Amino acid sequence: MPSNTFKLRNWAIDQLPGISDQQQQQLKALNISTTLDLIKVTRSQPARLQLAQKLNSHIKHINKWTALAKLACIPSVGCEYCGLLLHAGISSPQQLSLLPVSQLHQQLKRLQIKLMQRADLSPDTGQVSQWIAEAKQLCATMS
Repeated sequence: MPSNTFKLRNWAIDQLPGISDQQQQQLKALNISTTLDLIKVTRSQPARLQLAQKLNSHIKHINKWTALAKLACIPSVGCEYCGLLLHAGISSPQQLSLLPVSQLHQQLKRLQIKLMQRADLSPDTGQVSQWIAEAKQLCATMS
């Protein structure tokens, strides 16, 4: 097997941004303790609605967590950058895989300046290029 074989990252649910301690405990009570567990449980819109009902939560939260979990599966994105990508309007590895590096880099830089008043916190073009390459690889393995 080649050494560059793509491997999805799986994170503890408490590493995913935007999930409160109470929500984490509710998810764990349903045997959802990792990002891949969450992705498996939320494969369809009816499944996401069912989870929202079980958690007594709004579907928008479940959709957000699912999008974050899918983006976090990309090794170079992980939980560190999945929130930034979602905030920039990127909600899936498929969407990420279609973007030109320069366009996404500029979009993220503008977002960092707007939110943090600091361009130096923005990922460089090399990171963005790696995210897109890994998203393409992920999409290829899933098709």
